[in-house]
Amino acid sequence: MNVVDTKIPEVKVLKPKVFGDERGFFMETFRETWFRENVADVTFVQDNHSKSSRGILRGLHYQSKHTQGKLVRVISGEVFDVAVDIRDGSPTFGQWAGAYLSAENCHQLWVPAGFAHGFYVTSEYAEFVYKCTDYYHPESEYSLRWDDSDIGIAWPLQEGKKPQLSEKDKCGLTLGEIPRLPYEC
Repeated sequence: MNVVDTKIPEVKVLKPKVFGDERGFFMETFRETWFRENVADVTFVQDNHSKSSRGILRGLHYQSKHTQGKLVRVISGEVFDVAVDIRDGSPTFGQWAGAYLSAENCHQLWVPAGFAHGFYVTSEYAEFVYKCTDYYHPESEYSLRWDDSDIGIAWPLQEGKKPQLSEKDKCGLTLGEIPRLPYEC
């Protein structure tokens, strides 16, 4: 697997080796020892799977307690996936990194704890799967506004239309309003 740095050093794109022929393909998507040595020394405790239609934006989510690192990938369709640094005192606080993840390119994105995370579906639909380093804790979940001008994410919106959002995400907070997470050097 190849690891590609993004403009935020802790956020990584993982590109697995895909072996294919006329029968289909095979790829290894996760190996604990390799991940610990090459990306982050973490333990995953929960796997999640969602399906969304074109134009849906989920996020930008994070938990102020039980913070989660996420290893994300798409198993059908395509999304534009984004991580925003919300670690107070971090040299990249308020900056974002994004990548297209698709069933075709097989890329994965490592989003460490301390980052808000979200994705926008660019295909007819997408199935999104991800591993988490801590359990879902709804009492401490926050939603950072997807269109906060202080962050300036360049979402690839279809035909300039606003994305479809959950009620929670419609009420998202700005970078100046959210509880910040501690930055550990």
